Amino acid sequence: MTTTPKSSAAAHLANGKPALDEVNRRLLDLLTDDPRASVPELAKAVGMSAPAVRERVNRLHDTGVIRGYRLDIDPAAVGLPVTAWVRIRPGPRQLPRIAELAQRTPQVSECHRISGEDCFLLKVHIPAVADLEDILDAFQLFGQTTSSFVVATPVEPRPARSH
Repeated sequence: MTTTPKSSAAAHLANGKPALDEVNRRLLDLLTDDPRASVPELAKAVGMSAPAVRERVNRLHDTGVIRGYRLDIDPAAVGLPVTAWVRIRPGPRQLPRIAELAQRTPQVSECHRISGEDCFLLKVHIPAVADLEDILDAFQLFGQTTSSFVVATPVEPRPARSH
């Protein structure tokens, strides 16, 4: 029989993920600022031994709190300076087709199922405004689209933090 410790660090949130103590929150903050920080650097910053920090970071991975590390590429630097958000209101029974098309469309960097009158929100990167036409045409086979071009990004995408 396994028993669960009654410490706040062992408590779980409703989603099954472990609650985060202050050390884990600090580690997440440090890794958010520098995902390539070494375990010894992290250990020094939180005042713990490297093996203890390695165990904590591994546990954050194993429990799914840290889902991975991603390369952040500037779309404009690779020839895709135009970003658009496209909302899609599907026709009857078209939800799966829209999700499949979004998955197959390389210009789509994000696809979210959303609430409201529209059911999907796509982030699209293209070389020029005119290049959105073919993408919209493909999705309009399955529903109504509404698009908006990004003019500026005052807040860059960032990891969620629970503070």
